[in-house]
This record gives sequence, structure tokens and C-alpha cells, in this order.
Amino acid sequence: MTKLLGALLVSALVLAAPGASAQDTQTQFGSLSLSSDEPIQIESDRFEVDENKSLGTFTGNVTVVQGPTTMKAAVMNVYYRNDGGSATAGSAQIDRIEAEGGVYIKSETQVATGDRGTFDMGTEVLVLSGDEVVLSEGDNVIVGCKLTVQMKSGQATLESCKGGGSNGRVKMLLTPSSENRQ
Repeated sequence: MTKLLGALLVSALVLAAPGASAQDTQTQFGSLSLSSDEPIQIESDRFEVDENKSLGTFTGNVTVVQGPTTMKAAVMNVYYRNDGGSATAGSAQIDRIEAEGGVYIKSETQVATGDRGTFDMGTEVLVLSGDEVVLSEGDNVIVGCKLTVQMKSGQATLESCKGGGSNGRVKMLLTPSSENRQ
């Protein structure tokens, strides 16, 4: 289970400096490598497993740390495949992970926030969404409402807010001097 949660962290943190501004912004994101040998620490106020639903739920101040990478959320649901493994024993394979309630992901230099996050292990697609999804690296900031990252290709799309959040547009602030500071 910890190796698969580590895969989530690696996947969730594939964030780099943003690309060009548009209603939907598409850019190539760099990859962040973490050692699969590094331990993963998960803390929450409560952990509950429902073997019948193949579901493990961490609730209350959920914090996941591996090396320099941190993910925080109010709730993290881990859905397991029905292949005979046990979620309680940590031998079940993860199908998808859903986090909600102030999702915060931080690497050494990058931060991404949103209301909800999902990661599908089979398709290797990460989606971070909400009223305002913010990606930042140093002084550079890009804001939209839905970030979709194709982990296999590194291709990412940040979509505008259809309901008028953030004035219905993808917004970007690039500070040229910030690239020299990193």
C-alpha cells in the first residue's frame, strides 16, 4: 500500500512552471522524482477500512509526507481493486484515490491547491479541481478551476472556470526575475 501511495505523491507533484495563457492552458509539466525507498508517513484523526466496499478512508487533518513532498486534505478515500488483497493488511492494489477538503500539495519549490483531487492508478490521470485551482512556483502563479495531468506523457491542461469563478478565465502571473532565483 505504501508504494502505491508513494506513486500518488509522485503523480500528484508533477508540477512545473506554467505555459501560455488562454481559456484552457496546455503545457508540458516536468517530473518530480522521489525515491520509492523513502518511507511514507500518513497521519489523520481517523482511519477506517470497509473491506466489503474495498475502501479505506483517512479523515481529519490528513497529512501524507514522503521526503520533501507533502499532501494535505480533510478526507482521503483510497479505493482498492477487488483482487483478493486486504486493505487492512496493506496487500490490496489501489484503484484510485480521492482527496477533498482543501487539497494542498507541496514539493520542494512547487505548490498546488484545490478543493478536490483524484488519481486513477490505471490510467495514470491526476485531476485537481475546485472553485479555484492554484499552481505556484516562487513568484509565478497560474489559476483556473480544473487541472488534468496525463502522467504517462507529462501533458497537463488547466481549464477555466465555467461557472464564473476566477472571472471564468485562466489567469497567470509570471515574474521574469523569479526564474533566476530558483
